[in-house]
Amino acid sequence: MYRILVVSNRTCECPAVIDEIEQRARAAVGSAVMLVAPAVNSRLRHMVSDTDAALADAQQRVDNAVGELAARGVAAEGGVGDADPFQAIEDALAVFAANELIVATHPPESSHWLERNLLIRVSERYAFPVTHVVSRYGLVAVD
Repeated sequence: MYRILVVSNRTCECPAVIDEIEQRARAAVGSAVMLVAPAVNSRLRHMVSDTDAALADAQQRVDNAVGELAARGVAAEGGVGDADPFQAIEDALAVFAANELIVATHPPESSHWLERNLLIRVSERYAFPVTHVVSRYGLVAVD
């Protein structure tokens, strides 16, 4: 079975991200998809252990994305991961041996994950293919 791990936060409901997951899942007969959304929180809320809202928001996004994939005929499961996306990937791989990773981020000027070199770190650590999907989904437009 070909296993695709997807790590995405605010972008996991993005149609372009869902399209990419669907395309890759359909290309590999007998695929399984695991979608993980790190529970990203503000530093202040994290410091005072106020994580409930971040966890609930991430779970809702995962549920919506998994539901959309199911509507398209793609079997997927999902869950909330560690706030650190690299750690979320590590944790997911401990229970889901992936053949491929899809990382969805906002554009470079808006992505903390790219600022922290997530793609480079993941590519250096793992031998499987890493696909980067850039999305503006969920960004607030400022005029």
